[in-house]
Amino acid sequence: MNKYMLAQAPACHNTTGWMVQSDFDGTISLVDVTDSLLQRFGRPGWTDLEDAWERGEIGSRACMQGQVALLDMSQQQLDAHLDSIAIDPGFPGFVQAAQALGLRVQVVSDGIDYAIEHVLARHGLGHLEVIANRLLQQDTRRWSLESPWASPHCKRASGNCKCERLATQKALAGRVLYVGDSSSDFCVSHEADYVLAKYRLIGHCERHGIAHAPFQGFSDATPWLLQFMQQQEALA
Repeated sequence: MNKYMLAQAPACHNTTGWMVQSDFDGTISLVDVTDSLLQRFGRPGWTDLEDAWERGEIGSRACMQGQVALLDMSQQQLDAHLDSIAIDPGFPGFVQAAQALGLRVQVVSDGIDYAIEHVLARHGLGHLEVIANRLLQQDTRRWSLESPWASPHCKRASGNCKCERLATQKALAGRVLYVGDSSSDFCVSHEADYVLAKYRLIGHCERHGIAHAPFQGFSDATPWLLQFMQQQEALA
C-alpha cells in the first residue's frame, strides 16, 4: 500500500496558506465538454469561429459566445449528453485528500458553468465552487453565453481570465497550486506558486522554467499532493 494513501492523511487545519485551483476540460473531464456539445449539436459555422480563434483573429470569449449561440438542443438533450461525460476517476479522491489537508479546491474554467456543475454533481462533487462562463437558455432550443469573469486586461481575451482569478485567491489565501493541461492554462501557469501539469502544459512549464510536477491522472496527483503538503508544513 502506498505510504501516502488517503487513510493516513487525517483532517487538519491548513497552516501553509495553500489552496488549489483546477481547470476542468481535459484536466478533470476526459474530453472538452464544449467541443463535444458543438460536435453533436452545433449548427454550421462553429468550426469557422474555431478557425478564427486558432488564427488569433478573435479571443476565446468571442469564439465561445458565437459557438454557444449556434447550439441547437433542448434541455433534455443537453442533460442527457452531460450524463455521458466521464471525469478522471482519481479526481474525487484528490478532492477528498485536499480537503482533509484543509485545502480549498476551486474549479476555474473558460468553459460552461452549467455543464461543469452538472458533471461534477453526478460524481458527488456538487459542493465544489465553480467559476466559469454562464449558460443562459433563450428558448426551447437556443442558448447564449455570458462572461461575468472576463477582463479587459486578459491577454487571451478569455471569457474567464484565469490570471485574475488566481490573483484574487493569492490575495485571500496566500499561495495557489494550479492544475491544468493545455493552452488555456499557459498564461496562468506563470502566475501560480506551483503547477500540477499534464499534456501540453508540461512542455510549456519545461520551456519556461515554471516550477511544476507532471502527472498523468489524479490517482498519481493525490500521493504527490500529500507529500508536497507534508514538505510545506515542515517549512512553515
